[in-house]
This record gives sequence, structure tokens and C-alpha cells, in this order.
Amino acid sequence: MPAKGPRPSLYLSTTTRMAIVMTEPHKEPGVAKRITERLADRNARVGVIGLGYVGLPLSTAFAASGLNVLGFDRQAQKVSSVNDGRSYIADVPSEVLAPLVEQRRLSATHDFSQLATCDCLCICVPTPLDANKNPDMSYVARVSDDIAETMTEPQLVVLESTTYPGTTEEVIVPRLTQTGRTVGEDVFVAFSPERIDPGRTDFTAANTPKVVGGVTPTCTELAAVLYSTFNEQIFKTSSPRVAEMEKL
Repeated sequence: MPAKGPRPSLYLSTTTRMAIVMTEPHKEPGVAKRITERLADRNARVGVIGLGYVGLPLSTAFAASGLNVLGFDRQAQKVSSVNDGRSYIADVPSEVLAPLVEQRRLSATHDFSQLATCDCLCICVPTPLDANKNPDMSYVARVSDDIAETMTEPQLVVLESTTYPGTTEEVIVPRLTQTGRTVGEDVFVAFSPERIDPGRTDFTAANTPKVVGGVTPTCTELAAVLYSTFNEQIFKTSSPRVAEMEKL
């Protein structure tokens, strides 16, 4: 969560700015191209896992851009509130949420088998500190296992949860590739730090610059395409680790 102050783009440190690169154009694998086209045509379904202060605003931003969004949460009360068009997050007024639900652009479920119906998945689960002041990765690990178990078609998976540098490649990638999938070919993995500042109205999900870093160049490009559906300020980094460090 960025601190109050000037434009969020100024939060990037000098070191991080030097590591941020615009990747050269490259030929996308056919699978990535299909996901890119579905995003461009607004035919893609985006799943947002974790409907808290990060996940719900992100869900509404995707839905407002014309995408079909399915939110996932294990708390039945949150799922019911979203499906009723009633917001429990101050940054998302019910007056904004309800029309998106009525137009069937946004819905929620606690049935994690429905992860398989999504083209892109954004992980926004909590990473609370444990007794030793280290981030608890159990939620991220569990969701990664859920995705691996349900995946039937190639998907883009983006971690947004606040964590330590190395999480994407050390926690998520091994779980998604344990059945023989190859990152950058039939599963695409990236990190994009959440930058929600609760209660702030001048910078929201739609106009706060997004940083993305993929495991491969194709992963980075695909993640950039995903977030560009609602945000024009996308900064691409050389790796997930750089994007994770930027958050810190």
C-alpha cells in the first residue's frame, strides 16, 4: 500500500527504475496470442481470488472495462454481498458495484473448481505476518495448488499479494509446473504488486501506475495486456523479483 503523497509513479526507487525495461517486441506463442485477443475483444473471463480491500476494487476495474469477472472467496458472506450488489469495501460504493452485477459483468463464488473457467487469474489473498514477523505464505500456496488442480486450459496467473522477493518463482511456479506445464508456453506467471491506498479518491486502481514482471518475456507482455484493459500506465520489469522488490 503506497503512502499518501504525490503521483504514485514517484514511489519507484532509482534502483527499481533502472531495472524497469520495456521488453522488445517478440513473437507470442499461439496460446498467448489467443488470450491477448480475447482480452482485446473483451471476451476473456478474469478471476480475482480474494475479495478484500485489494480484490474487490480490482474486480470492479476489470468489469468496468467490459471484461467478465468472477471473484473467488472462501467467506460466504462476501460472496453473497457481491452477488447482491452490496459492497463492504469503502473504496467500492454499492452504486458502482450493483450495475456491474446487474449487467452480469461481475459475480462471485466460493466454488474454486470454477477457476478452470477463467483465462486470467489474479491472486489477491492475505499474507499476514506470522509470530516471527515473516509473511504467511499458506494462503498463496493453497490458492496455487487450487489453480494447478483445476487448470484444464492455459491460463495467465498473476500474484498481487504483498510478499518477499522470490515468492512468484519459489512458491507459485513449482506448484503450477509440477504436472509438466511449461511457463511461457502453456501457463503464464507474473507478479504485479497491489497499490491500493484505502480511502484515497485521487488515485484508484484505474489511474495508479501498475508494475508487472513476468517469469518470461511472454508472461510480462501478457500481464501488461491484462492490466492495460483498465490502466494506461504500465511499467514492465525484467523479472517478477524486481516487481516484488518494487513493492517493498
